Amino acid sequence: MLAEMIQRLFERSLDDAAQAQARGGQWLDALWAEVEEMGLPLALLGEDQGGFGLSAAEQGEALMLLGKLAVPLPVAETMGANRLLAKAGLPLADGAAGLARADHLTVENGILKGRVERVAWGEHLSCLALAVGDTLYRVPRSGWSLAEAGSAVNFHPRPALEIAWEIDAEAPLPHCPLAEGATLRAHQIAGALEAALDMTLSHTATRVQFGKPLQKNQVVQHELAKLAGELACATAAAGLAAEALERGDVLGVAAGSLRAREAAGSGAGIATQMHGAIGFTREHALHLYTTSLWTWRDEFGGQVFWARLLGKAAVAAGGDGYWPMVTQL
Repeated sequence: MLAEMIQRLFERSLDDAAQAQARGGQWLDALWAEVEEMGLPLALLGEDQGGFGLSAAEQGEALMLLGKLAVPLPVAETMGANRLLAKAGLPLADGAAGLARADHLTVENGILKGRVERVAWGEHLSCLALAVGDTLYRVPRSGWSLAEAGSAVNFHPRPALEIAWEIDAEAPLPHCPLAEGATLRAHQIAGALEAALDMTLSHTATRVQFGKPLQKNQVVQHELAKLAGELACATAAAGLAAEALERGDVLGVAAGSLRAREAAGSGAGIATQMHGAIGFTREHALHLYTTSLWTWRDEFGGQVFWARLLGKAAVAAGGDGYWPMVTQL
C-alpha cells in the first residue's frame, strides 16, 4: 500500500519541469508538503513512534522506489535522520533533515563549531543529525550558515555548512550516520539501477540498426545481462546492509554498501553505453539516474572508506580467521 502511495505521488508530481527545477537547485515546496502529509519522513519508525511499523523488507522496497523514481528531495535522508534521532531519544525533525559525521568539529564553552562538507539540500533542511565522536547532536537550522553554495549542476544542491551552535540536544550515538546513510544510498542505488535497466531494455528493443533492433545483437544481449546482474547484486547488497545495520554490524554495512556502490558505477556505464550519445543529454531521462548513481556512490563514506574498513578487518582476522569473517558477513 505504501509503495502504491509513493508511486502515485511522485509519478503525478515529478514531470519534466519539476525535475528541471529541482536539478537547478529549486526546492519543490508543494511536493514536500505532500510528502509530509503522507507521513513519509517517519516511514522507517515503529508505530509507537508515529511511523508505519514496516518490516526490513518493506522499508527496503520503499527506499528502492525513491531511487527508481529519481525523487529530487531529501526524503530518504529525512527518513534515516528520524530513525537515528528516535534511537538516540532526541526530538524528531520538524521538516526535512540531513545526516552527517564530522569528527573534526570542536566544542568550546558549550558551542559546537566547525564545517561540514557536502550536505544534500543543506539550505532547506530544518535540522541535521550530526555525529562527532561518540555523540549525536540534533542541530537546528539556526545552528548553521552556508559556507559555500555547492554545485547544483546535474546534482541536487550539496552545500558546505558552517556550524556555530549552542548545544541543547545531544545523546550517545546509537549508530553512525555514515552507516545509516550508506544503507539508504544502497537501496536508492538499487532502485535507480532498476529504472536504468527498464529504460535500456526499452531503448534497445525499439532502436533499429542494420535492419534489426539493437537487442538482437549478441554483444548487446551480453551487456544487458551484465546490467541485470548488477541490479541483482545491488538489491541483495542493500538487503545485507539493512540487516547488518539493524544488528549493529558495521562490517556488514560496509560489505553491502561497497557492493552496491560498485554496481552503481558499472551499471551506469553500461546503461549509458547502450543508449549511445543520447544517454548523456539532459533531454533524455537516463541522465537523472546516471548522475544520481555517480553522486550516491561517493556519499556517506564512499567506496574507499568502506573498502579500507573491510580491508583492515581482513588483515586483523589473519589467514585462519579470514573465511569465518566473510561467512559471518
